[in-house]
Amino acid sequence: MRVLVTEDDGDLRVALDAALRGAGFAVDVAEDLPAADFSIAVNAYDCIVFDRMLPAGDALEYVRARRQTGWPVPVLFLTARDGLDDRLDGLRLGGDYLVKPFAMAELVARVRSLCRRSAGGQATVLRCADVELDVARREVRRAGVLLTLTPKEFLVLERLMTTPGTPVSRKELIRHAWDEMADPGSNVLDVVIAQLRRKLREPQLVRTVRGTGYLING
Repeated sequence: MRVLVTEDDGDLRVALDAALRGAGFAVDVAEDLPAADFSIAVNAYDCIVFDRMLPAGDALEYVRARRQTGWPVPVLFLTARDGLDDRLDGLRLGGDYLVKPFAMAELVARVRSLCRRSAGGQATVLRCADVELDVARREVRRAGVLLTLTPKEFLVLERLMTTPGTPVSRKELIRHAWDEMADPGSNVLDVVIAQLRRKLREPQLVRTVRGTGYLING
């Protein structure tokens, strides 16, 4: 799941980035609306976190204008404004509202919930052969045995299990699990796939599709 964080406070931006990465998200950051607008134009996100008041304007008005073009991405607004009208404005725009100060654990939970909404009602628990992936609990089991996966391994497996039996391109797997700084030509994905295969054990379920990417057997 890929998230964009737009926050002009440098310390808070770093803290948000660290908290979301630690929870297994791929994270891009922007310090103002023009930078966020550029990232949104070139990347696909499952959720966007906006500080409500930014140097270049009100993020809520930016999202309102985007919604008029059919833009569907869920958003989480961060703000010191806690009036009922403010909260309702955020909800009307298909987002959520978190009042400062807040606990990072709550922010992570809100972002995860919005990302699931972005997935279009994707099941909370994915199953393929004898592998079970619990999206909410961030747990993976094979034949009932709990596996220990890194955040990147979990995200790659999650994307493969979303469409079992269907090849997923390298570009899509990298988009889902890494941020915009990832080099599509590097071997980071191959390393994660090799680790996944080792941890999933035999019989192997993850197959290489030459010239395309990978798939998991249904």
